[in-house]
Amino acid sequence: MDGSINKRPYNFRITILDKYIIRKFMGTYFFAILIIIGIVIIFDISEKIDDFVDKEAPLRAIIVDYYMNFIPYFMNMFSPLFVFISVIFFTSKLAGHSEIIAMLSGGISFNRIMYPYILSALFIALLSLVLNWFVIPPANKNRLAFEEQYVKTRTEYNRNIHYQVEPDTYVYIESYNSWNNTAIRFTLESFQGNQLLSKLSAETARWDSITGRWRLNGYNIRRFSDTAHTVVWGRQLDTLIDITGADLVRRKESVEQFNLRQLNKFIDTLRMRGDANIKFALIQKNSRLAIPFSSFILTIMGVALSSRKRRGGIGLNIGIGIALSFSYILFLRFSEMFVHADVLPPAIALWIPNILYALIAFVLYRLAPK
Repeated sequence: MDGSINKRPYNFRITILDKYIIRKFMGTYFFAILIIIGIVIIFDISEKIDDFVDKEAPLRAIIVDYYMNFIPYFMNMFSPLFVFISVIFFTSKLAGHSEIIAMLSGGISFNRIMYPYILSALFIALLSLVLNWFVIPPANKNRLAFEEQYVKTRTEYNRNIHYQVEPDTYVYIESYNSWNNTAIRFTLESFQGNQLLSKLSAETARWDSITGRWRLNGYNIRRFSDTAHTVVWGRQLDTLIDITGADLVRRKESVEQFNLRQLNKFIDTLRMRGDANIKFALIQKNSRLAIPFSSFILTIMGVALSSRKRRGGIGLNIGIGIALSFSYILFLRFSEMFVHADVLPPAIALWIPNILYALIAFVLYRLAPK
């Protein structure tokens, strides 16, 4: 049946039917989250139980510091899956009971039927944005700190470190031991254009987190000019450099604990330093915008796929929904490889899945009322 027949003028006031669809959508969405998160937590506990026991993690820390902060992180990461399955499930039930046909026969256009779905998707998208920028970053800070202490093996050494700490100022470190905050074979070079002005070298450099300074041992400073080359040697020197010990052992997951302002500042710092970890920061920033937007795309696609009766019933629709939602998530992860391989910038690569699935959703939506 063509949704354009007997079409009433649009009325964007929320009706009883709208409330019914919104209640079904949101109820199914949050119920799916509770069920799947419960299953995931059970599997996660079984995987990490040995680490918890071996490192004597307190029960309160496991529950409050880890799993309470793990839930919003996981919920947001798989939000596209929850949205798609929820829409497929309850819309298939509406179609199975001929409620969609009754709405169209009553003069409600297919576009108007979509209205409560879009409102629900808008709420989920806004919720995802709030979680991404305000809730998950501080939660991730606690979660990552717990993992560092009780789950992951501490990384003690980082080798061949190159940093641009200021414009025309570069640091090279052969190796850094995070256990005692000591850098081996520390070099600081200052340039003016392509000309080397000075080079500070030290056998070791130790980071003092209290004073915020580096203590250099067995150092020499070479200064270069057009007419002279001077060298100064010394046993010990305390100096202030715009780099900390934490910067040298920062995990790529650390970007997950920054809010928008902190993340933008961190990206600017990494760009100035020429740090390869900037890719992880840019991926994180663009993912936080792309994933919430997917709520609209997958909602439209889900309604278009499940709004008519199928011989296979709900089971077939759910199977299609799971396959498509997982393919979206996998494609989103695969698109990150374009960034790491320097094929595409993050602002384009992370939006390719949304663009592709938006085209698919548009085609399905055009065909759905017919």
